[in-house]
Amino acid sequence: MTNDRPAWGGSDRAGAAAKLMLAWVALLWALEAVDAITGHALDPYGITPRQSSELADVVPAAFLHFGFAHVAANSIPLLVMGFLAALGGIRRFLAVALLIIVADGLAVWLVSPADTNTAGASGLVFGLFGYLLGRGVVERKPRDIAVAVLVGAVWGGAVLAGISPTDTQVSWQAHLFGLLAGVAAAFALRDRGRAPARG
Repeated sequence: MTNDRPAWGGSDRAGAAAKLMLAWVALLWALEAVDAITGHALDPYGITPRQSSELADVVPAAFLHFGFAHVAANSIPLLVMGFLAALGGIRRFLAVALLIIVADGLAVWLVSPADTNTAGASGLVFGLFGYLLGRGVVERKPRDIAVAVLVGAVWGGAVLAGISPTDTQVSWQAHLFGLLAGVAAAFALRDRGRAPARG
């Protein structure tokens, strides 16, 4: 039986993951620069809840921000956690990211307060946090467990604060449902096909 996984070494996979996440974060900054230059013409592509026309903005909203400080706050955790997640394979990472973005965006559309406008990569950031924790539990590989412990130690406190509904200036709904979507992605996209390693 053939194996369709790319025959990449560790350095090849790490290089691909790094390039992907650097390009992803660069795109976020470029879009915010366009938004600033155009007088915030991209802001309406955030998610306004329970309007059928806003369903088309579920994916674009994950790439847009309300100011450069907003982009900056998401950039480092997205870069690091995205890189760690993408080390498991680019195709799997893209599937995880799409699942998180769509599930989180639909939940925001459904439950956020009326007349709000939600955009930003923080739902994906919280989702990747949940995915990396969940992957450590599901896969039970030393590397995945070590990554789960690392991200939990570095960002666990910020995640708990981010899902608290006390700050009305941030979308705790996007954070919470992103986190839940990430955990779900770890279970839904776990590695079922790899044969046990032989010594």
